[in-house]
Amino acid sequence: MKLDVDGVVAAARDWLAQDPDPVTRSSLDAAIDQAATGDGPAVQDLAARFAGRLAFGTAGLRAELGYGPLRMNRVVVTQAAAGLARFLIDTGRRQSVVIGYDGRVNSDVFARDSAEVMRGLGLEVTLLPSALPTPVLAFAVRHLDVGAGVMVTASHNPPRDNGYKVYLGEDDEGSQIVPPVDADIAAAIDAVAAGSIADLHRATDYTVATSELLDAYVSATAATVAAPGLAPDAQPKVVYTAMHGVGWETARAVFEAAGFAEPVTVPEQIEPDGAFPTVSFPNPEEPGAMDLSIARGVAVGADLVIANDPDADRLALAIPDGSGSFRRLSGNEVGWLLGWRAAAQASAAGVGGTLAASIVSSPALARVAARHGLEYRDTLTGFKWVSRVPGLLFGYEEALGYLVDPDVVRDKDGISAALSLLSLASELAASGSSIAGQLDAFAAEFGAFASGQVATRVDDLARIGQVMASLRSTPPTTLGGLTVLSVTDYADGVEGFPPSDILRYDLTGDARVIVRPSGTEPKVKVYIDTVAATPAEAQALVDALAADVRPLVS
Repeated sequence: MKLDVDGVVAAARDWLAQDPDPVTRSSLDAAIDQAATGDGPAVQDLAARFAGRLAFGTAGLRAELGYGPLRMNRVVVTQAAAGLARFLIDTGRRQSVVIGYDGRVNSDVFARDSAEVMRGLGLEVTLLPSALPTPVLAFAVRHLDVGAGVMVTASHNPPRDNGYKVYLGEDDEGSQIVPPVDADIAAAIDAVAAGSIADLHRATDYTVATSELLDAYVSATAATVAAPGLAPDAQPKVVYTAMHGVGWETARAVFEAAGFAEPVTVPEQIEPDGAFPTVSFPNPEEPGAMDLSIARGVAVGADLVIANDPDADRLALAIPDGSGSFRRLSGNEVGWLLGWRAAAQASAAGVGGTLAASIVSSPALARVAARHGLEYRDTLTGFKWVSRVPGLLFGYEEALGYLVDPDVVRDKDGISAALSLLSLASELAASGSSIAGQLDAFAAEFGAFASGQVATRVDDLARIGQVMASLRSTPPTTLGGLTVLSVTDYADGVEGFPPSDILRYDLTGDARVIVRPSGTEPKVKVYIDTVAATPAEAQALVDALAADVRPLVS
């Protein structure tokens, strides 16, 4: 089909006329000039940039920086801000918002644009005073009792990405949005996008939060643990990396307020830097991302290496491996330890409640809950679901997200989770044990659990649907030498879950395999969980299951 060159160029010129950013304006202007000459590749590229819009969903917006409606830029962000403001107004919600931002390229610019546009539409607006962790913004939504919160961040995405995350106050208690609110906000954004952002009124008389707000977060978070029973020089030695993000200053203040020794830092990664120069992918889960921090841990003889992702809502932990280096614990292992700690504390205090984890996280936490007489809930993936569980005491998901005190923050929080681990490590050290020893104790108490993943990347998105359809039409009867006892298809909604493209296989020996399309990448993802008498046996089962599953999803 022949492209309408004139139509593509006209759409691009309409966009150019409302773009306030000199950088994206210059890039788009050059692209228009080249396309206007009839240059085929230039026309194709320009047409691709204007072939749709970024979809606003429960995760808000997230994409690479650049011009056009399919990238993150000042036009797209302004449209989103105005749409969110109009949603709050039209639905009769509290017309107030708090806005935060991280250290990525243009995060501060996008935050100020949002503040000006929302204030121009009549909302009471509070802008955080500097680049701060996402958990501080999530805390501020409840602390300030506002109608909504916006965090400009792409979390642990590649360096050229940025994003826009939305929280709701009032009855939503500071949790991220869930359907159908995302669709309602998206419709309001589309209505704004039908016009020009140049016609939107802006105002600069918004409020910039004082240090009192951050101090309140620090105090509330520090209060989630007891004072350490060891003097600072007797506490476990800790190495910390912010991974070029915004976590360090807030984390340091929290650790100090709670009475813990200041960690040794990784100087190359401690300051915010949107270029992320020492990592190819600023995600602690990625191979190589923690190499510098582990090297630092070896050099100083650390007992723990902890890493926040760039917006500090996730936490990774590494411990000595006994051979002169460190091993990074999985998100499930950290979740088991923190969940066990929360359950034991609840039992000691004589209180009830619920432990929760996303459906693709390990089933080990359910066993912990049962042992301590607590409720347990599986949720769909994402903390927007975990945080909404009634009576929640602790929640986690295997992708390094932990919620240790729902009364403070209704979202994953890598700083409070780090503090809980420091507290746990200090208590263990005082009794002559360690995190490694606690993992052994967990296996002795609840069984040796192991987890693994298989991820298949596709070039054609249609292949994902084909894989899921094949698994539905011809389900396996055995995997890894284990019998498939049942297959649960979440497509029509089961067990209180909304319809979801998820398949679950329960096998003999309490093993489990879950298959789902990735929500953020062109991948089919498989989550494998086993339990056995020893960690080695459990891991062998994971390996056997992975070997059988891999050809089914390739």
